[in-house]
Amino acid sequence: MTIVSQSNPKSLTTAPDADLESQKVSRPEETGTSPTLVHENEDPGLEDNSNVPQLSLFKLFWFFFYNFGLFAWGGPVAQIALIKDQLVIKDKWITLPRFQRVFSVYQILPGPEAAELCMFFGCLSAGRIGGILAGIAFILPGFLLMLLASYLYSLAGFENKYFNASFRAVQPIVAGMILRATHKVADHSVIDHVTRKANPYLVLAALCTALNSALRINMSISYSFISLGLYGIIYALIARRWWIPFILLFILQYVGYALYVVFRGVPSPVALALGIAQTPSLINLFVLGLVAGSLSFGGAYTAIPFIQVEAVLKGAWLTQRVFIDCIAIGNVLPAPLVIFATFVGFQGGLVDGGLGNAFAGAVIITLGMFFPCFVFTIAGHNLLEKLVRNKILKSSVEGSPREEEEGSIDVALMRISQSASAAVLYMLALAALYKFTNKYTPLLMLICGAIAGQFLFVE
Repeated sequence: MTIVSQSNPKSLTTAPDADLESQKVSRPEETGTSPTLVHENEDPGLEDNSNVPQLSLFKLFWFFFYNFGLFAWGGPVAQIALIKDQLVIKDKWITLPRFQRVFSVYQILPGPEAAELCMFFGCLSAGRIGGILAGIAFILPGFLLMLLASYLYSLAGFENKYFNASFRAVQPIVAGMILRATHKVADHSVIDHVTRKANPYLVLAALCTALNSALRINMSISYSFISLGLYGIIYALIARRWWIPFILLFILQYVGYALYVVFRGVPSPVALALGIAQTPSLINLFVLGLVAGSLSFGGAYTAIPFIQVEAVLKGAWLTQRVFIDCIAIGNVLPAPLVIFATFVGFQGGLVDGGLGNAFAGAVIITLGMFFPCFVFTIAGHNLLEKLVRNKILKSSVEGSPREEEEGSIDVALMRISQSASAAVLYMLALAALYKFTNKYTPLLMLICGAIAGQFLFVE
């Protein structure tokens, strides 16, 4: 048994740099308050919802729509950092250790983590209906913008030199947002919550996951090798000092990979193809979105190659150039990156049956893409809460690597390699993001970037 004292959550500091210190549990000898007994290794903050405001459904929808849906610029990592800063660091709906555990547990679910976190907080505030509304509020602005972008693209594409110039300037700015947000989210990813120091095993897990991504281990057939689950298990073995199973499992992943390469060759995204969308009919688009959404563990970076194979390589009803453009557009919109599926559905519907079918295809594939995310998060809310508090799973979820951080960094590096002007814009954006923390800063930077592009990239 461990003795800790009751603390007043209202007295916690709101300084972002002190977020870890502000959420430590005080020792009884420091406070002089009467102690309360809790079980060893249990954090009372994991069950404390006393700071969560009970909002009406309308206020809840507007809160998530305005604070997160409209300002979800910069991709998944930036969105997660925005949610963390607002609801955990500033408003203190829940403690930071609980947020870290929730984030890790939700990574094992299919779908974009930022949308799932909004649903989680919506459930805390107004039950499951609140969770559904919070998720819709977060997704809706990006969906509408992508629908508009899909229509405009069908009219002109990127052939207009002025539009293309602005878009080229905006991309390195978004790359800066991604890297800044990666720093925010990853800041505590390798920190042991007990010692408050960097855990060498978590650092090792992050490095090995980066290696696995480079070797395409995370892309092999049927997602046999998924670092998210593998290193969660490995870290759980380390935490219990089960060294022999840890060593065996660690070695087995690379032995299995070597055998796969010997008999099947280097893993390729084509290995993921199921042939479920040979033609872009509405039913095929829905199934494509549903399967891609069910496979999107860790966010869009696992759904992208699957849809690419089905639509571009197998179905051949979408060209590679158009597919790359849709990913680029998805990265600059305030939405989960899986919103690129809306664009794919629009283009598929356009090929299959005209403009009306295009809008229907966009809606259908988006519903399919987000359906698993809503079902698992909303229906399983109570079970997921139990997993967050489960002591046995604590080590596993803390050891799970952040897949979306690595994918985001890769995207950032590709963008700033475009030209010297893009690299300068990237550095200026990064400096501004570290200097100014106002939530309007990303929006103003995108506007300035679009204007700067007219002077830098018009040919």
